[in-house]
Formats: sequence, C-alpha cells, structure tokens
Amino acid sequence: MNPCKLEAVRIRKEYPGTVALENVSITFEGGNVHALIGKNGAGKSTLVKILAGAEQPTAGTIRIDGQEIRLASPAEAFKRGIATVYQELSLVPGLSAAENILLGRLPKKKNWGSAVIDWKEVYARVENLLSDMQVDLDLRKPAGTFGVAQQQVIEIAKAMSFNPSVLMLDEPTSSLARHETAGLFALLRKLQSRGVAIIYISHRLQELKQIANRISVLRDGKTIGTLEAAEATPEKIVQMMFGETVQKQKPVDLKVEHEPVLEVRNLSRKNKFHNIHFTLYKKEILGVAGMLGSGRTELLKSIFGAEPFDAGEIIVNHCAVNAASPYRMKKNGVALVPENRKEEALIQRLSVRQNLCLAGMADIAWRGLISRSRENTIVEKMKSRLQIKLSNAEQPVSSLSGGNQQKVVIGNWLNTLPRIILFDEPTRGIDVQAKQQIFQIMWDLSREGISSVFVSTELEELVEVCHRILIMKHGRIAGEVQAGKISAEELYILCMEEG
Repeated sequence: MNPCKLEAVRIRKEYPGTVALENVSITFEGGNVHALIGKNGAGKSTLVKILAGAEQPTAGTIRIDGQEIRLASPAEAFKRGIATVYQELSLVPGLSAAENILLGRLPKKKNWGSAVIDWKEVYARVENLLSDMQVDLDLRKPAGTFGVAQQQVIEIAKAMSFNPSVLMLDEPTSSLARHETAGLFALLRKLQSRGVAIIYISHRLQELKQIANRISVLRDGKTIGTLEAAEATPEKIVQMMFGETVQKQKPVDLKVEHEPVLEVRNLSRKNKFHNIHFTLYKKEILGVAGMLGSGRTELLKSIFGAEPFDAGEIIVNHCAVNAASPYRMKKNGVALVPENRKEEALIQRLSVRQNLCLAGMADIAWRGLISRSRENTIVEKMKSRLQIKLSNAEQPVSSLSGGNQQKVVIGNWLNTLPRIILFDEPTRGIDVQAKQQIFQIMWDLSREGISSVFVSTELEELVEVCHRILIMKHGRIAGEVQAGKISAEELYILCMEEG
C-alpha cells in the first residue's frame, strides 16, 4: 500500500450560536500514528466527523494525496479509504460478532441469488481478519453479550475489514486493559508499517509516547500546534491543551469516620465474583482496582440491584437489604454512576433538563404532575454546583461533551440525596480537566458526609483520589492497601500478580 496523505485545510465548522472549528489545518501522513488531543469541547470529535463524512464543513477543504475531495457521507469516506472507530459503540447487540464486522457486506452464495448468505465465507473472512489482529473472539456470539472492551475490539475489526488507508480511532483504549492496549498498539504498528495514516484521539497522555509519532493539539476549535512525539513532554502537552492549569491534589482535611454505611458480606455471583466481603465507612472514598474481567463492574451492579447475585448479604446503614433492586437501593440512599453512560445512565434524545431530573422525579413532581419551575430550580443548582457547561438546558444531552454528560449523570443522582454513590469508571473518555472536576466532586461529597466506591482502570486515579483501595483478581478481593502508602506502579504490580 502506498502511503496516503490526508489534509484538512482551513476547516471551519459553525453550529447555531457557536463556532466548533476555526481555520483548522492539519496534515496526516501515511506510515505515522498522529495523535489528536485537546480537552472536551476543543473540536476533536467535530474534525473527525468531518473527515469521516458524517458532518460537512462550513468552509475549508479536504485533500487526499494533494487532490481536493468532498466527503458527502460516511459511505463516500469508506470509498476513499477512510475508516473510523468512534468512542461510543455502534454495534447491533442482537447480531453476532461476525455479522457486525461485515454488516451490510455479508458475502452471498454464488448462483443462489442475493438472498442466501455464504456463512462459511463470512466466518472464514472474519477469522482471517481476527487472526491478523491477533484477537480471539467467539464469532457466533451476539455482540451485546460481550463486555465493553470486547465490543470495542469488534468495532476496530469492523473498521479494519475495509482495508483502510486512513484509520481514525476515537479513544480506542478507554475500555481496554493494559495487555489489550498492548495488543492494539502492536496492530497499529503493523498498519503503520503498511503505510496506513492513523489518527489517534486519546485523553491518556501516558499512551502518546508509546504509540504516536506526532501530536497535534486543538483548543477552543483552533489548532494550537503540532509536535514530534519525542519532544512532547506531558507538561508541554498540558500547557498547550489548557494554558495555565492547576493540578488538584487530594485535600488533607478529608477525614473518614469509623461508622459503617455499607457492608458487603460473602457476596457471590456465579462466574463473576465470589465471597466478596468489605465495609465502606462514612465519608470514605473506597477504590476498587483490578484488571479487565476481575469482576469490578459486575460487583457494583449487583450491589445496586441492577444485576442479581446468588449468595451473600448487603447491609446499608446497619439494615440488611432484602431482594436488592435499584428501587430499594435508591430508597436506602444508594446511587450508581454506571460505566456506559450513553446506554445505561442517559436518554440521549431527551434534554439536559429532563436527564438531570429523572432519578428524583418522584420528589420533583407535585401530586403526580411535573413541575417545570422545580425542574428549572434543580437544573440551575446542579449547573452551578457541578460546573456543567451548556448553552441551554433544553438542548439534547447528546450534544454535550463527555465530561459534561458525566456531570449530568452525577447531578441526576444527587437530586435523590444519596448517602452512598457507586462510581464505575466515571472518567472514561473525558479530558484531564474534566477528570479533575470529577475528583473534586468526590472530595466535596466526602466533606458532606457522602461515601463513594470508585472503580477505575486508571490506577493512578485511585491512588490520587481514594482513602483505601481494594484489589480484585479473578472475582475475589485479593488485598487492600492505603492509597497514601502506595504508588500507581506498585498497585499495578499487585493487580497483575497471580495468586
């Protein structure tokens, strides 16, 4: 494959009331992994959508190998060899992994017309593709039954099935464990050696040295600059992204009270977790560390009653909860901020106002009637308290950046006046500044007497934010450490060790 050169030249994109991109010019060359970074709202996703044919620029041009082109649709972008893997998954849950990978292009049996699918050919093609990617998946299994990380792998395989000359990846490692990230990087290096131009969006700054050749920074819809990865220090990158940014540290005044608010005793769920036993104390931020598949997400969902468990006991504020369910746990002052905010926490087509008021609707409504004035009061309160950036509370929640959507999820639950909040990967796919704001929210809640359980794949986050950290391996609690007495590297080793 001859190396491809994709150019965005003075791209401008206007939406009603805002300019998302202003004179953005970047060149992406084949044989390079070009990282595109910037805080939420910087314009990265808008630029990617334009290069993918999903959005049309207000002004500016796109060139491939010096030839000006118009990408009128995603189908046109595919024809031009541009494939995109978005952060938000777009699989059809009921179809198999193989069907999703070749969706719309399933091979037909020769001489049998257009209605008979050649399943032998389907599986042969996909098996060859996954073998080349060094990925092992059950191709006949419905995509919806896979975990988020494996669904991300399916999305990448679908993009690779087009044999693209340009591959755009939006936060591809946000749900991947470290060994899976290493496998993805090996694949990207292989594609790079074939001359593929790779555009790589990530908020994980530590990844950039491992995979990127060049780094371009957007801020407020403008190109701040492009650096060679070898000369891009974390300090320089953050300065380009935010200007002068103050990194928050865990406040020294956060004191845990020795009063149990949540006790989990011998909780078990077949093939997920076994004999889980821990206590959460008042004002405590309790971290749960572990590699993908360790059972962390399943544990939080079972505690909240969103998924069943087979044995054990959950005690909230010294009272056993019989037949845990989201309704009962909410009544007991427990809230869950789930990992997949798009599908499990928000209703994308509803407004910010409606999403902020969902969980507390019973208290907001007056005699069964929704009170718009009460809703507006709550929106203004949460907008100020959580620093939610929005132009209008009636805009669809889907129009917000990932960090602001996550704040809406948290604000929705704060309206129920919880005493315990279960945070499952609350910083997935959001920028450095938004992460610090989420951390500050947890610390503020601790001061107010609210306890948190915090699951994160980013172990350095747990060390920075938590008081105490549980280590999960193979569905069991394998250890416990004090956050102030361990480094992220040491915690990673403990999570990876066998036994």
